[in-house]
Amino acid sequence: MSENDAISSESASEVVAVQSATRADVPTRQRSPLWMVSQEPLLNDLVAYLSSVREELDRYPDKHHELIFSRADLRQCRAAFDRMIRKGEEGLHRLCELFCNTLVGKYQLQSVVIGETPTTHERFTLTQILSRQDLYSTIDLDLGNRQLRKLTYFDGKSWVSPILVANMVEYQPTEPNSHGVHKIISRIKAEEELWNKVVDEIFGLDSLVTRDKQLRHLSYYVKDVFGVKIVVGTTEEAIELHDQLERYTWAPAQLEEVGEPFSAKTKELIFLETKDYIRDADKSSGWEAVKSVIMWGGRMFEVQVQPLGNFWREREHLTRESHAGFKSRREEVRQQIAEQIPLFRFYQNLLRWLIQLPKSPAPTFPGVSVHVTD
Repeated sequence: MSENDAISSESASEVVAVQSATRADVPTRQRSPLWMVSQEPLLNDLVAYLSSVREELDRYPDKHHELIFSRADLRQCRAAFDRMIRKGEEGLHRLCELFCNTLVGKYQLQSVVIGETPTTHERFTLTQILSRQDLYSTIDLDLGNRQLRKLTYFDGKSWVSPILVANMVEYQPTEPNSHGVHKIISRIKAEEELWNKVVDEIFGLDSLVTRDKQLRHLSYYVKDVFGVKIVVGTTEEAIELHDQLERYTWAPAQLEEVGEPFSAKTKELIFLETKDYIRDADKSSGWEAVKSVIMWGGRMFEVQVQPLGNFWREREHLTRESHAGFKSRREEVRQQIAEQIPLFRFYQNLLRWLIQLPKSPAPTFPGVSVHVTD
């Protein structure tokens, strides 16, 4: 679909009205790209609905389309999104604690925040010791923003408030361990990146850019919302530890210690896919890790085991002062696709408006009307 194929209200001969995404007109078999990380039916229905509408827009480009959302349904969807993040983070932290108890022994928690000055784009790293109570009472994004709100930065001309680039929770061993683990890190995707990835899948970004090697690994489901990174000393230790994780089983007492009930879903990790970027992958990028998508406790997580030297090179890249040097290739591709397919950008704005910015005006697109009913 090119810009010339964009829907024109002038050529509209009839209205295609689509009701709220949270109603029964979305088939239960139609699962959204979020279903593997979210157990919230309303949220999944919303994304599945938007995907079906996109197909209607392509099928009938000369008709006027009307998107009708219920205000009450959208409130419930936003609440469902918040629940998804909170429940997912809680499961993520319990999984990290389980890894620590199994692989590390004694450890301490710390919040790691990477900030940037909005004027000079200089980046810096803040670390702060974290209690277990803080970990479970505050979502990760709030932990990072709370640290940055304490600071102002002098850019040479004036005092400015820094912005958040990334934040993680690190589980730091306080003594040597037999597995060679240096740290365990949890992180979640930022809200905007999460919805960008959903739009990628709705539009089949992977099929649009198959010539781009870095984007060939996209699949239908958003799988890396909640991630764990285990950093070990060497590539050999990374391979060995990953192989051990595939065989681990936990006893009821071990699960009870982290507040998780014993069940078939929690006693072991269920591996859905593994990509070995140490032995099998092209080394031209320089990135090394064994990366798996797993199910644990009925939720999906991404688990990476990475050598220490490669981890520090990755962290240096993240904290590099040059903002342009760090700009994501994926975002560059998104910009190119949005220029060719304006509907792609509209969907990015639509999802952001529906979930994050409900009080702002609805985004617009030629030939499409967006209505919110009481």
